[in-house]
Amino acid sequence: VHLARSATPAAGALTLFDRDWWARTQEYDPIINRIWWTVSLILLVWGIANAVRVAVLIAMSRRQSASRAPSVVDGIPIVVTDELGPATVGLVRSRVLVPRWVLTLPGVQRRYVLRHEEEHRRSHDAHLLLFASLLVLPMPWNLAMWWMLKRLALAVELDCDNRVVAALGDRPAYGELLLTVAEAASRGPRLQPAFLGGAGSLEQRLRALISPAPLRRAQKFALPMLTLALLLIVVWMPHPILGPNCSSAHTLASITANK
Repeated sequence: VHLARSATPAAGALTLFDRDWWARTQEYDPIINRIWWTVSLILLVWGIANAVRVAVLIAMSRRQSASRAPSVVDGIPIVVTDELGPATVGLVRSRVLVPRWVLTLPGVQRRYVLRHEEEHRRSHDAHLLLFASLLVLPMPWNLAMWWMLKRLALAVELDCDNRVVAALGDRPAYGELLLTVAEAASRGPRLQPAFLGGAGSLEQRLRALISPAPLRRAQKFALPMLTLALLLIVVWMPHPILGPNCSSAHTLASITANK
């Protein structure tokens, strides 16, 4: 079988690190490219503006409440705010933001809120979601990536919920507290509380808390084995090696013709 040669660059790799693919994007319609980069720029500016806004709100809250609010509650360092939070923010130094009304909650409920945010801080969930969000910036048209980002945010919250319940117990009480925080936080500034997770995830989290569906023993064994088997198949399967000037479309046409 003879492989046809072409001047068209290989189309096998479509990743952010493929220089040939980025070079080929210059051949797209100029209007499409303008829309593409405009949307990416808007997302970048929105993210930076939101980060600056949060930093300013934190600084204002600390100046207003430093002299009258405790900085450590239930063994957890916090920044007390008037309305902002509850949330975990910051990259270089993560901080737990707690609105003043959380401190008035009964002791058990207050510990749930603080433990949830502390779990986020310990696990560096904010860093994970930030770096995952950066992958969307150069490809805002990639709906699959948006969907995966949303699923990742939900998985982070579900995992955090499970750790909190495992440490403090009482799933129904914790689920009821989620509703209380959702109602109270909706009246504050529009900072997405880490305690509530992404938009639309509250119902899914409540369902997971109230009626969890634990994996059976067979599933716990079968799922890792299936994942490993699929990985081995991918590694074992021979992959075609295309030259720098070999087009996959021309290669397929040449193979078909030679048959």
